[in-house]
Amino acid sequence: MTTVLIIVLLLAWLIATIIGFAFEGLMWLALIGIVLFAGTAAIGFVRRHSLRR
Repeated sequence: MTTVLIIVLLLAWLIATIIGFAFEGLMWLALIGIVLFAGTAAIGFVRRHSLRR
């Protein structure tokens, strides 16, 4: 369940980033999308790594 949530969030941040880069006035959305994507990926990696132990 947690993995599905992380994948959905990663896709949402990726779509927000693409929309932000597509429209020049929404560059702030692209920057927020990049930060949130990186944060979600890091949290997902840490949780997945800790569950293996």
